[in-house]
Amino acid sequence: MSVSLKGSNCTKFQVSEFILMGFPGMQSWQHWLSIPLAILYLSAIVANILVLITICQDPALQQSMYYFLGILSVVDMGLATTIMPKILAIFWFDAKVISLPECFAQIYAIHCFVGMESGIFLCMAFDRYVAICHPLRYTSIVTNALILKATVFMVLRNGLLVIPVPVLAAQRNYCSKNEIEHFLCSNHGVTSLACDDRRPNSIFQLILAWLIMGSDLGLIILTYILILRSVLRLNSAEAASKALSTCSSHLILILFFYTIVVVTTVMHLAEPKGSLIPVLLNVLHSIIPPSLNPIVYALRTKELRAGFQRNFCWR
Repeated sequence: MSVSLKGSNCTKFQVSEFILMGFPGMQSWQHWLSIPLAILYLSAIVANILVLITICQDPALQQSMYYFLGILSVVDMGLATTIMPKILAIFWFDAKVISLPECFAQIYAIHCFVGMESGIFLCMAFDRYVAICHPLRYTSIVTNALILKATVFMVLRNGLLVIPVPVLAAQRNYCSKNEIEHFLCSNHGVTSLACDDRRPNSIFQLILAWLIMGSDLGLIILTYILILRSVLRLNSAEAASKALSTCSSHLILILFFYTIVVVTTVMHLAEPKGSLIPVLLNVLHSIIPPSLNPIVYALRTKELRAGFQRNFCWR
């Protein structure tokens, strides 16, 4: 029997574990996806470790821009590791069962790391704003102390604000179904199984999304409007092009990150429960950015490419 129940009637039943069913409608052959997902996960871990080693060992990269990139690498590895080992365990060992505490802990970790990634993107946007709009004051504004304070603030902000998400989910009454049509414990997927009113969860998650992601995105847009205004005032086209090129990698990652967040949210609201596309987007959003971020920066940042060559190319 797929549901573990306690009690003697429906109002007292309580699910003691959830079962992660994987991709809806693809359970019979979804194990073939383990190979590309495992490659993506391995590449994300290796690439981000290489970025961290390069930044730590290369004196030319001891700058705030690369410190924030190193922090982003740590967050990316945390996000990928929160979900990928369990997904691969489902593929390879059919380990679909997850206890309630583990499930709620995963909900917390996912929300925490996604919020921190958004916050780090905001810090990186501020760094580019100061570098382009106030270049003479850059070293006095963006100091190591500021980077440390910003990082601690982002950790505390997300670590504390997302606590109610799993707490509210844990307070729901799960009295019948325990099969989640997903590879991970998403707040929407878990609370949709609740027998009582889940509106407090939905309302709080909406407020939290606007408070964290919405404010971050709004400030990032404002920052780039100010950057663009400053660049358009430059007399030299070459100087303007060089200034914008320093932002290109950051803009690519921001566009990808927030586009997937918005599309996934809309799909969850628009698609019926058990649809494949929202689940697929949710999984890809947790593994592709950690794989993509170091590659984009390595390809588009000359100093980082040079650092890789100095540290890892032996001639």
